[in-house]
Amino acid sequence: YHYRGIQQTDAGSTYAGLDYGNGGFYIGTWVADVADGVEVDLYGGYGIELDSGLSLGLGVTTYQYTGDFDSAYNEVNLSAGYGLFSVGYSQGKWDGEVGNEAATEGDYSILTVSIESNGFSGTFGTYGQDSDGEYFDLAYGTEIGSFDVGVGLLFSGSDLDDDESMYFSISKSFDL
Repeated sequence: YHYRGIQQTDAGSTYAGLDYGNGGFYIGTWVADVADGVEVDLYGGYGIELDSGLSLGLGVTTYQYTGDFDSAYNEVNLSAGYGLFSVGYSQGKWDGEVGNEAATEGDYSILTVSIESNGFSGTFGTYGQDSDGEYFDLAYGTEIGSFDVGVGLLFSGSDLDDDESMYFSISKSFDL
């Protein structure tokens, strides 16, 4: 799978998540197979939608890995949206290359701008600080039966993968 324009696995990946929300507050976890180990994400925050239709969010996320796939990423996330458009900004710290953490740790930021309408979405993302790169993700998702299905095209700039990818997804959500 790909995340923010960066390839995480060479083949398909399975994942599962669990979220809880109440009155704008949310917490959750997401776990994925990343071939060389398991990615475990933990996140929480607060989001509101104002009477004007403007939505605002503030949260924190930590990405943890087993095996030697990668080391931890920890970030603060800000978001705003209105109508079809949204913008997100994340400020983070990477623990560094496995086995050489102290010499390679670094700070990063990512700015995303998205548009979404009737199942279609497009996202442009650009990295800053100790990380460089940009990507564009164009996707379509819908519900077939009781499953969410999607298809997308991802274009990563030369500082990321310098590659194009097509991906397919199928998922099932349910309330506990």
